[in-house]
Amino acid sequence: MKLNKYEESVDWLFKQFPSYQLKGASAYKPGLEHTISLLHAFGNPHEKLKLIHVAGTNGKGSTCSFLTSLLVEKGEKVGLFTSPHIFDFRERIRINGIEIDQAFVIDFCEKIKQLKFNFSPSFFEITLALALCYFQQEKCSIVVLETGLGGRLDATNVVQPLISVITNIGIDHTQFLGETIEAIAFEKAGIIKNDRPIVIGERQIETTSVFEKRAQKQNARIIFAQEFHLPFELNLAGYQYKNLKTALVTLSLLSYSIDLKLVEKALENLRRNSGLFGRMEIVQKNPTLILDVSHNKEGIKATLKSLKLSENAKLTILFGASQDKAIEEMLSLFPKNAEIHLCTFKNERSQSIERLQEIKERNLNIKAVHQEVNQAIKQLLPTLNKQDTLLVIGSFFLVSDVEV
Repeated sequence: MKLNKYEESVDWLFKQFPSYQLKGASAYKPGLEHTISLLHAFGNPHEKLKLIHVAGTNGKGSTCSFLTSLLVEKGEKVGLFTSPHIFDFRERIRINGIEIDQAFVIDFCEKIKQLKFNFSPSFFEITLALALCYFQQEKCSIVVLETGLGGRLDATNVVQPLISVITNIGIDHTQFLGETIEAIAFEKAGIIKNDRPIVIGERQIETTSVFEKRAQKQNARIIFAQEFHLPFELNLAGYQYKNLKTALVTLSLLSYSIDLKLVEKALENLRRNSGLFGRMEIVQKNPTLILDVSHNKEGIKATLKSLKLSENAKLTILFGASQDKAIEEMLSLFPKNAEIHLCTFKNERSQSIERLQEIKERNLNIKAVHQEVNQAIKQLLPTLNKQDTLLVIGSFFLVSDVEV
């Protein structure tokens, strides 16, 4: 099948500069020099934008979406940069929830091909430059920028934001960021800038001193969101409460007036304003089918805590994970009375079917292993009663394979 120009551009982008989303660790390029050079070639668009910079192990995507939706409801023109995408590359770059124009992607890729560097820019560096150029051209009044991996050496860390945010710290991407909570916190703390406030979404014993030392060194005011008192009670519990409060505290520190009515409107229009998808996404009821992209222990714990099952309801879990994840540790978090199914996904980073079969042999709670998520869903849903729930979880890649 012949690709159109947009598909050719994205295909070239992925092939020419391998992305972490597709390749994993081999695509990771720490350091800021290449990003600085690349942005300089396009006139340093980041220097002309007002930005909010968000890092964290879990919840940063949701926090970015809450920030975006609230700002849209305040009348701002909001650029949103997130990763990875689920269905289409353009999901990474949005303005008020609307994905970047295909024509801009095509044109930018052509410009990149014409440039001569003494290095090969990474997929993420190019995508960041693409986003910032687009936001500048479209005259965004503010930009919400999510880090890729880490913080200190992340390509996004070339910016000087109005305010920085770190949602929380957990064990993930240890091959890049360190083996301990403290080591990972040090990398995330790298986004704390001189004389710019920093909001910490969650106070944790292991990370507090790391953040406080960095903030003191940078003369940055540090605020722990959970200790900040809002002038109203939030009508949101469980999974997303901390992320929403972190977003509200951030905007309050930027002198935005926020009331409960605005919050309710921002939540109602969350998907339209920001494109948020795959976070406890209910795509069907009776029985309930939920898609969730949580892909590490802390994220899965939060998802399970937020699940609301009716009495005598059965929970079936369809789980898939990348090769670099501690899959058996994550499986140990699932309720003992849940029926667990394992599944591979199309991306080459998927756990192999053979590996999943080996895990099944050691775990009596695992009922079956599947090769394709849509066939698995089609097979499992008819076995459930109306009050039951099927939770598809474990990876962006698994969710991206689901045909919704």
